[in-house]
Formats: sequence, structure tokens, C-alpha cells
Amino acid sequence: MPAYEEERPLESDVSILGLGAMGAALAMTTLRGGRKVTVWNRSPERAAPLARGGAGVAPSAAAAVRAAPIVIVCVTGYEAMYEALADADLGGRVLVQLSTGTPSDARAGARWAAARGADYLDGAILAVPTQMGTPESTILVSGSETAFARSKPLLAVMAGTVSYVGVAPFAAATLDLAFLAHLFPGLVGFYHAARICEVEGLGVESLGAMLLGVAPAIGAMVKHDADRIARDDYARPENTVDICAAALELLVRQAREAGIDESVVAFTASVFERARRAGLGSEAPAAVVKVLRATSVEGGAR
Repeated sequence: MPAYEEERPLESDVSILGLGAMGAALAMTTLRGGRKVTVWNRSPERAAPLARGGAGVAPSAAAAVRAAPIVIVCVTGYEAMYEALADADLGGRVLVQLSTGTPSDARAGARWAAARGADYLDGAILAVPTQMGTPESTILVSGSETAFARSKPLLAVMAGTVSYVGVAPFAAATLDLAFLAHLFPGLVGFYHAARICEVEGLGVESLGAMLLGVAPAIGAMVKHDADRIARDDYARPENTVDICAAALELLVRQAREAGIDESVVAFTASVFERARRAGLGSEAPAAVVKVLRATSVEGGAR
């Protein structure tokens, strides 16, 4: 498909704005899924591989909006979206924002889109670019139900799982940040685990294989704790804050004995120690959330 002239009519299934690693992956996956795609990027040279794959290349974001009924934005943030679409006519378009942001960003994005006549979805991608279009990829979206109904077939081409998490436009961003808050400390914990294996002369590959095998059990444990927190019920546990605190003391001691960085396990141990001092030692480990709630209140947050 050649580059679009400014007056060219609507003729694509979707326009994708932003061709960083993730935006380009979304566009290429959609093309491979047999859909007509128009793309735009601030740096036009990034569109060349997609043009060779059959995408139309719009000369401006406004032209890209005119080219399709559904517009997907995957740029560096909400301010970049506002700037790119400042002159675009969004009336009647479905606008799907897949740039990472906070729940406050999502609320502001929904108000901004509504003022311009767009039917708005805010979303988040739980995958890396090479996973797009595979069963390992997930897209979360929230906001307008009609926008979701119109865009779901396209989003389903992009990701193995497309999950609509409610009409509140900030819901997807909230779950995305909650996921990242779980992911990144977990990764740092894994890197500490890798150091344990290294200093004791065991292959890190065996650790990775073991963790893959126990992943379903870990997921079930997290789900169990989530249910406890939702009920605010930490009684009759199989495991306790005291037991976890004792295990963390062992991890700190091992780090000191092995001469490896103890900061990760020492911090985690300090959180469980705070829970013990708060009288939660006999309760389920999920009771640690009560310590975090108290810290939020002291800091002035909800």
C-alpha cells in the first residue's frame, strides 16, 4: 500500500500510531493476521519495514485517524498522544490507548477523548514485543463497552488473551501497575536466587527449569492470598508470618556467609519483621498487607 494523501478516504481496518518496538510488533502482527493497517510514526523511517509488509503509511497522525475507524496508540505516554492527535478529528472513532501510564493518566485520557468525540478504551500490554500474537501475550482494556465490542476482533489478532476489565477507564492501568509491582520485585528476587546458585556451584539453568515447573503452584498461592486480602481474613493459616520471617532470616544469614549482596532479602525480611512487631506473627503471610495499609495512611494516601 502506498503512502496516503491527506484527502485519501477511510480504507484500513485499523490505524496504529507509534512504531517503537511494541507498536511495530502490534502492526506487523495485525498485518500477518490479514487485516488492512495504516501506520504513523514521528520518525517516518521506522515505517519502512511495515510498508514493505503491506501497511499504508500516513503522512500525519491526523491522516492516520482518517484512514480507519479504530485507532490504536502505542507511544511513550499520554502527553505524546495528546500532542500527536492535537489536530486530528476523532469524532466517531474508537480510540484505544495502549501506552503505559497511571490510573490518573487513564482518567485524564478518557476525559480528553470524550471531549473530542472518541469512543475510548484504555489498555495495557502484558507481554514483550516478540510475544505478540502468541498465547503468551495479554492485552487488558477498560472503558467504553461499545469501543470494546468494536475493537475486540482486532485486539484478538494482536494478543492471545484480550481481557475486558470493566467500564472504569482506569481499571486496566491499575491492574497493569499492580502486575508490574509484582513482577519487578519478583525478578529481583530471582536474580538474588541466581546468585545463591552461582556461589554454591549450581547451574542457574536448573533454577529456571524448577521455577517453570512450580509456576502453577505459585500462581495458586498468589490467588489464595488475593482471596484472603479481599475477605480481610488471615486466620487459620497453613503458613504464618512467623514462619516466613524465620525463612527470611536464613536467607539473610546465607547471603552474609556467602558474601553476596543481602539487600533484597534484608529488605523483605524487614517488612515481615514489621508485621511481627505489629502482632501479626500467627496470621497468614497475606496479613503483611495490613502493615502496608498503615504505611499508606501515615503517608496520606488511600
